Amino acid sequence: MKELIITSIALGIKSLVFIIGMFLLAAYLTWVERKFAGHVQQRPGPLHVGWHGLLQPIADALKVLTKEDIVPEGVDKFLFYLASLMAFVPAILILAVVPFGEPINIFGYEIKPYITDLNVGLILALAFGSISVYGVIFAGWASNSKYPMIGGLRKAAVLIGYEVALGFAMVGPIMQAGTFSLKGIVEAQQGLWFIIPNILGFIVILFAILAETGRTPFDVQEAEAELVSGYNTEYSAMKFGLFPLAEWYIATFVLSAIAVILFFGGWNGPHIFGPISPFIWFFLKLAMMFMFFLWVHWTLPRYRVDQITEIAWKVMLPLSLINIFIVAIWIIIFG
Repeated sequence: MKELIITSIALGIKSLVFIIGMFLLAAYLTWVERKFAGHVQQRPGPLHVGWHGLLQPIADALKVLTKEDIVPEGVDKFLFYLASLMAFVPAILILAVVPFGEPINIFGYEIKPYITDLNVGLILALAFGSISVYGVIFAGWASNSKYPMIGGLRKAAVLIGYEVALGFAMVGPIMQAGTFSLKGIVEAQQGLWFIIPNILGFIVILFAILAETGRTPFDVQEAEAELVSGYNTEYSAMKFGLFPLAEWYIATFVLSAIAVILFFGGWNGPHIFGPISPFIWFFLKLAMMFMFFLWVHWTLPRYRVDQITEIAWKVMLPLSLINIFIVAIWIIIFG
């Protein structure tokens, strides 16, 4: 009983640290993106609130928290309030199964840099990611407005196609590792990263992450030129802020982490930085993935919604199935 209490307290503290850390990281990812976008467009980006705008995320958070929370007439209040949580909470829950490194010993205590290691961790991550679409759909329906409704329907149409392609693209690494455990998949890449036979699956997952998170060129659910702000047009204050925080930053971060685990060996790399080498390698790979998504977001124009769905069913899905075939041949030949 005593051990159960101690384990529960430790798990609660670890979960709290992960959640607070994710909030702080997401806040400063907004600063990274605004700086990146500024330099892409030949302007300085955030500059005046703190040194080079380092306090800008704090100022933005205070502004959003103190804004007046307006609820329009005619909305379905229960779903209206639930929608922002449905978009935000599943993205946070995916962190429960993402391992950020190997267990380390500190003063004789083993510290595991993950909340839990499940034998179905990847399936659980996919399930949580799929739930978040309900937040967008609920927001569009509950707002009782044309533009949010169209944005919600567009998001649903996009995700139906890309969820299928995303699931099939992950089959290759699962076949090679022989497990759904994310930690087990990393350990199976001690010698060779799974990107080698799974290049087509990796390309599919890159497109799927862009579609899942609603980033350009797949941001048809917002489409400011057509739908004002899309599914979150009627939202304000912190309820409005939770949508981009969840989709553009937290979801992009955790899905990028899963892509690094599946294809780039997670924290595997030469131990040139001492005992912290696994964490440095993991976050370096993760940073490169995130910067790639920023580059795409601020470079390419938006696709039409019909083009996006055609790409999902006619290009991404066949590529993911071909990837499975290639990996099967690879396993037969090389074991």
